[in-house]
Amino acid sequence: MRSLETPFVGGPLDGETLPVLVGATGKPPKVYEVPVPGDDGALDAVHVYHLEPAGHTRRLRLPKGWRYVYAPDATPGRAYRKRLRPSPADGDEPKE
Repeated sequence: MRSLETPFVGGPLDGETLPVLVGATGKPPKVYEVPVPGDDGALDAVHVYHLEPAGHTRRLRLPKGWRYVYAPDATPGRAYRKRLRPSPADGDEPKE
């Protein structure tokens, strides 16, 4: 498969350029998720990036490349939500 060097803006990958696999149309996926493991190896957090055009051509306004922008309030995909470590809410105590 073909990959495209795509820059990341904001979040923990700010300023990085990573190769991202592209589809048949040459466009990267709409959402890029970065899982972060905790100290014990369990999934601690997932950083979510959304795709947006890096620029446009003058006449036809076609995208001139792509970049990923950090979305701190976005929820991760279904595959990661199941594996995320549950965060204890205030006042919740384990039942015995």
